[in-house]
Amino acid sequence: MLTQKINPRFAVLLLLMIIVAAMRIPNAAQLTPWANFTPIGAMGLFGGTYFTSKWKAVAFPLLTLLVSDLIINLFVFKGQYGAMYGGWYIIYGIFALIVFYGKWIIQKVSVKNVVLASVAAALSHWLIADFTVWIGGGTDLRTMMPLTKNWAGLVQCYTQGFPFMKNFLLGTLTYSGILFGGFELAKQRFTVLKLQIA
Repeated sequence: MLTQKINPRFAVLLLLMIIVAAMRIPNAAQLTPWANFTPIGAMGLFGGTYFTSKWKAVAFPLLTLLVSDLIINLFVFKGQYGAMYGGWYIIYGIFALIVFYGKWIIQKVSVKNVVLASVAAALSHWLIADFTVWIGGGTDLRTMMPLTKNWAGLVQCYTQGFPFMKNFLLGTLTYSGILFGGFELAKQRFTVLKLQIA
């Protein structure tokens, strides 16, 4: 028998993250000019900022990402790439780093701190993820051949990944505005959200 009350702050934080994660799914199946305009960066920053417990700060954003990845891979792509995409563990590692940006950079919620953390998240995602694409033998989109293993190949890899980084940054800023702004407004209206620890 469950006799413990659900912490309202925890419930609101989790609900906001689930709603925003669901917004990722429609954009995931298409390679459009808006590809990579997703809420995952904002989710990591938000979780890192508001969850006081370190394990919750990392676990809930990563679990939300995992569930949305499984839905996308198994239902949108119908399992043609398996349950998870290649190199997923690197993306999850980057995402865990983004959670810590939420803890380190956004110690006080302000527009300036959220923007700084969003820029750090987007740059980290671009630099680390695209470096692993280059190391792993990614494709040069100009020639459709593997990227060369030299400085020119690395520069080309970053160049062709830049539009996705820009979209990641715009998505992180947009969804951070929704998440952080929504929760800060809710805190002003419902004092219980200020007092409870998540």
